[in-house]
Amino acid sequence: MEGLDPLLNAPARLQIAALLAKVTEMEFAKLRELVGVSDSVLSKHLAALADAEHVRLRKAAMGGRQRTWASLTRDGRRALDAHVAALRAIVAHLPAAAE
Repeated sequence: MEGLDPLLNAPARLQIAALLAKVTEMEFAKLRELVGVSDSVLSKHLAALADAEHVRLRKAAMGGRQRTWASLTRDGRRALDAHVAALRAIVAHLPAAAE
């Protein structure tokens, strides 16, 4: 289906993109906490998103430790918006959920 981004089909990657869409950037540990995955899983997802230029990673020393911040790129925002629009189109015909 047009607009669906295979990279964002993974629930954790979609969640990462959605979280980053709300902020200028987010520190790795906070992102890991919110997504609820291990360091290695988050690193793999961020690497895949960065390779596709959906996410920009910035590393810097803070408090004597190397830290990583992630931000959604302009291309990442477009991909997320198109993906969400395609998902909405897929479910548009469904009746509203019962309360």
